[in-house]
Amino acid sequence: MINYAQKTEDEQLAPTPVSAADEHIAPAPRVSIQAFCETVETASAVQAAGEDRRLGKTHLKIQMGGMAAAIEAYRTAPTPNVILLEAEPRTDILGGLDQLATVCDAGTRVIVIGKVNDVTLYRELVRRGVSDYVIAPVVTIDVVRAICGLFSAPEAKAVGRIIAVVGAKGGVGASTIAHNVAWAIARDLALDSVVADLDLAFGTAGLDYNQDPPQGIADAVFSPDRIDTAFIDRLLSKCTDHLSLLAAPATLERVYDFGTEAFDSIFDTLRSTMPCIVLDVPHQWTGWTKRALIGADDILIVASPDLANLRNTKNMYDLIKASRPNDRPPLYCLNQVGVPKRPEISAAEFAKAIETPPIATIPFEPQIFGAAANNGQMIAEVSANHRTTEMFLQIAQRLTGRGETKKPRGSFLAPLLEKLRSK
Repeated sequence: MINYAQKTEDEQLAPTPVSAADEHIAPAPRVSIQAFCETVETASAVQAAGEDRRLGKTHLKIQMGGMAAAIEAYRTAPTPNVILLEAEPRTDILGGLDQLATVCDAGTRVIVIGKVNDVTLYRELVRRGVSDYVIAPVVTIDVVRAICGLFSAPEAKAVGRIIAVVGAKGGVGASTIAHNVAWAIARDLALDSVVADLDLAFGTAGLDYNQDPPQGIADAVFSPDRIDTAFIDRLLSKCTDHLSLLAAPATLERVYDFGTEAFDSIFDTLRSTMPCIVLDVPHQWTGWTKRALIGADDILIVASPDLANLRNTKNMYDLIKASRPNDRPPLYCLNQVGVPKRPEISAAEFAKAIETPPIATIPFEPQIFGAAANNGQMIAEVSANHRTTEMFLQIAQRLTGRGETKKPRGSFLAPLLEKLRSK
């Protein structure tokens, strides 16, 4: 019998509670997929799914002919990791699967797309080893969800969410925002997180968190053969109970030129061990920075209110949105707003040009930001009640999809103490 990652009937028949754009779907590993479609519409949806970032590491092949074509194809050829079958209502699905099982290699997973919405059929499919049954007609995100879901077992630890923060221009404070948002995610949302400082030559995460680790991300990127969970764990520097740092060396002894996929194994390993990974992406446009942005689950662009930032934000926003048609669009915020005597482009003008408003407008506060930077502290440490502290928390909530903050546990004496204070 074919192996499968079985779903319960409730999971199969229940509606998706969140919109497709906001849904967190973990990427699939490097697997081979072959689809046998009956209709052009399904073939188009599968083709579009193959271009989605979450299936970027898979090898997808599509052909027409449905169940009959699949049975014929595997009489003489080995089966891939995943077979995607479309079955027309007139097709004998169960009989076809019985024939397919005779030529299917052990370990192959099968997803069936059909138009019959029947629990009895679903039970029979599961009994025969089918991993998932998707009701037609399908759209791109249905295919992505079905394939990626095969590799996210319910009992397994959730795959980490990658958040990429990048500046629309140099000097806009993107790193400061990335570090403070990561702090809020770890402290206020109680989510185990890691900050990966990708600016190897000039990164500031070590300074901002007052850390000077002897090892960091450079040790990983220059030793790709050694990368595994234990190796990455040794490179992490502990900042708080919930926050770790993968620091940049910030030295110039070597040149940091990388290939497009140089950080892939690092990100994959971090995903397997950390619920949240915040990438501090430097302001440069290379193959690997573009890949890091497009491959992230959520993206925050940081901009200052001037014309160059507006142009760059618009260009980045449009490219990222076009490259990720099945994800929600990137988010952006305005930083350093209200510099005295500086002409600025308003948030409303930014929103009109980009066709969406910024998620936050952070004021120019040189005194508190300067004090925090020079002391190796976060804004929340310098002033817990400062207005930007709340802004960073709100950004953290938007990026992680978590609306509730961790609240301190009150004792049974709290009401009495509150009355005494009011007297």
